[in-house]
Formats: sequence, structure tokens, C-alpha cells
Amino acid sequence: MNGEQILQAFAYLLPSVVTGVVAFYFFKMHTKNEEGRRRFMLQKDTQKHTLPIRLQAYERMALFLERISIPSLVVRVAPKSNNKSDYEALLVKSIENEFDHNLTQQIYITDECWNIIKAAKSATIQSIRKAALSDSESADKLREDVLNDTMDKSSPSATALAFVKKEISNLW
Repeated sequence: MNGEQILQAFAYLLPSVVTGVVAFYFFKMHTKNEEGRRRFMLQKDTQKHTLPIRLQAYERMALFLERISIPSLVVRVAPKSNNKSDYEALLVKSIENEFDHNLTQQIYITDECWNIIKAAKSATIQSIRKAALSDSESADKLREDVLNDTMDKSSPSATALAFVKKEISNLW
């Protein structure tokens, strides 16, 4: 083959190579767009099913935080005896039972939110134990001390509940 025949063959092949490259490029773009569309549709479908479950988890955690707030807790959990230590243990056990009952909800909420809820639970228990160290001699006096201790400051439950509400607003 001489140079002219090679040039002529190249002239015949060039349009088909260019057309092939352009077709490949468009095919690749089309498949990428289709994959993105399918991923979006799958995500939309998944969100349609998971959003109610996630909202329910946040609702349950809000209820948990309301139930362990000191004013709610001491009204709901009455002392069974006049023994201060027994009442302290009963309050802590009530908080732990509530927490254990809602333990699985951590799957549906963010790690940051879960950690704040655990911190609120721990701070509430710590507040009860701190009040139990006072000079109170009866369960009723401990009840008063626990309430008085939380009157001056924002409760850990209220702080955590504000975070939960903020997080729910981010879901929209």
C-alpha cells in the first residue's frame, strides 16, 4: 500500500470513527442519566416508606424525654415507702425502663441526636442522685429537693427535646 491508498482508507474510516465516538459518548451520557433517574426514584420510594418510621421514632424519643423530665417523673412515679433511697432507686429504675423500652429507636435517628438523648438521660439520673445526697430524710422531701434543684435551670430533657425538634425540621 502506498501513502495515497492509506490516506484514502483513513478518509473513509475517519467519519465512521468520529460517528462511533460521538455515539459512544451519547450512549454513556444516556446510561448515566438513566442510572441517576433510577437511583432518584429508588431513593424517593424508600423515603416514602422510611419517613413515617423515622418520624415515629422521633415522636417516641420526644415522649421519652417528656416522661423523664423531672416534674413529669416525680408526679408520675410516687414513692412506695418513705425511704429516700428506695425512692431514688425507683426514679432511676423508671428512667432506665423508659430508655430500654425505646432503645431500638436509635436505628432511625442520627447518632448526634441519640447521643444527646443519652446525655439527657444521664444528666437527669445524675440530678436525682445529687438531690439524694442532700440532708432530706424522707421520699417526699427528696421529691421536693429534686424539683427545687431543677426549677432554677433548664432541664436536660428540655434541651434534648429542642434538639429533636430541630432535627425533625431538617427532615423537610
